[in-house]
Amino acid sequence: MNELKNLPSVDRLLSEAALQSLVAEHGRTVVTDAVRAELTFARESVKGGAALPANDAIVAAVTGRVAAHMRPRLQPVFNLTGTVLHTNLGRAVLSESVVDAIARAARAPCALEYDLETGGRGDRDDLVEGLLRELTGAEAATVVNNNAAAVFLLLNTLAQRKEVVVSRGELVEIGGAFRVPDIMRRAGAKLVEVGTTNRTHLRDFDEAVDAKTAMVMKVHTSNYAVQGFTAAVPEGELAQLAHARGVPFVVDLGSGTLVNLEQWGLPHEPTPRESIAAGADLVTFSGDKLLGGPQAGLLVGHRELIAKIKKNPLKRALRAGKLTLAALEATLALYRDPDRLPQRLEALRLLTRPETEIRAQAGRLLPHWQAALAGWPLDAAIEPALSQIGSGSLPVDRLPSVALVARPRGRKAGVLHKLEAALRRLPTPVVGHIADGSLRLDLRCLRPEDEAAFAAQLATLT
Repeated sequence: MNELKNLPSVDRLLSEAALQSLVAEHGRTVVTDAVRAELTFARESVKGGAALPANDAIVAAVTGRVAAHMRPRLQPVFNLTGTVLHTNLGRAVLSESVVDAIARAARAPCALEYDLETGGRGDRDDLVEGLLRELTGAEAATVVNNNAAAVFLLLNTLAQRKEVVVSRGELVEIGGAFRVPDIMRRAGAKLVEVGTTNRTHLRDFDEAVDAKTAMVMKVHTSNYAVQGFTAAVPEGELAQLAHARGVPFVVDLGSGTLVNLEQWGLPHEPTPRESIAAGADLVTFSGDKLLGGPQAGLLVGHRELIAKIKKNPLKRALRAGKLTLAALEATLALYRDPDRLPQRLEALRLLTRPETEIRAQAGRLLPHWQAALAGWPLDAAIEPALSQIGSGSLPVDRLPSVALVARPRGRKAGVLHKLEAALRRLPTPVVGHIADGSLRLDLRCLRPEDEAAFAAQLATLT
């Protein structure tokens, strides 16, 4: 154990030029902690029979420790899963104009709750309310931090200790085990289910509404579809019934978009404007799904109901911050120019990428993919793929795409998981998926401007 005496001291290591550079970049505390941790590791290794490491090896190990410690946890990745709005990967990619707006709001003080005309206190909702009114046809609007919060807040405000009538076929559960019945209970409202899983009629609602009813609610089943022998009540008829009985009609659109997606060859998804036109008193929807903006929950509707919601003390707990509002304002502004929306709204740009463009990209990347897999017992190929929109949006609809594919030679399925892990270790991690006995990298979300960087790092795959 006399070898341990030859281990360099902490101060000796810190005097090395390479570690001095780390100190200048990250601070003395971080580097010193890494040096001590590596020396402790070296001592234990020598005691276990390992050879005494050279100083250069210790310095290299310390450099690696510091890099791992300082690496941001929120890392950019290549989303090649085939799901465009992937909840676990941050949902909508924001447009460059939106990113610029966030940066401007972050760099300087801004008039978040300050009225520049009067010099008095302002309302942060004013930053986007005009845009939301313009784009939805609603009288008023307010914003919270996500759509679940929007639903919770309206129920807690308007239906506490009262009943909310909902079709049994619309009692959805979304990611993270968020369930409509649970949120109603937490908000203090009592759920009244009507109809059956596959068929609900107007008479079911009519029989359920009474003096204890706070509202009639329709939940858009954006994350699943019931097919076959089905029946649902149109929004217009529900609105007429609710208003005749003196209660509001509320629609939760979830992943709602602001435009008719059919004009770009995508499936139809109901919009807030359609619900407002059908007679809805309140509509809730997300900012970070089909709308293509930041995570936010948007409530639009009658001025009196929005005013009540804004007076709820919970509104402050659920409100959006300045960066979210800056991003939301910039995103909504893009909708004022619908003709150029597919080019300027990044989420829509990815959703509408032509299959021919993706196939041409796959052809350019195939040689890089083949070279990257040269040392693996895998065959590289290009195959057709079907992307999905994601985040509970249009669950049964698929978008034709193309994927880079790795398929094992023989019965070596375990190698796919090794490859999957190796792809995640690249400088910009690559996230694909394993299906049909192969690892598949759906290229729909690989933007042309990122293609060269993706191809270059494939050369480092080990």
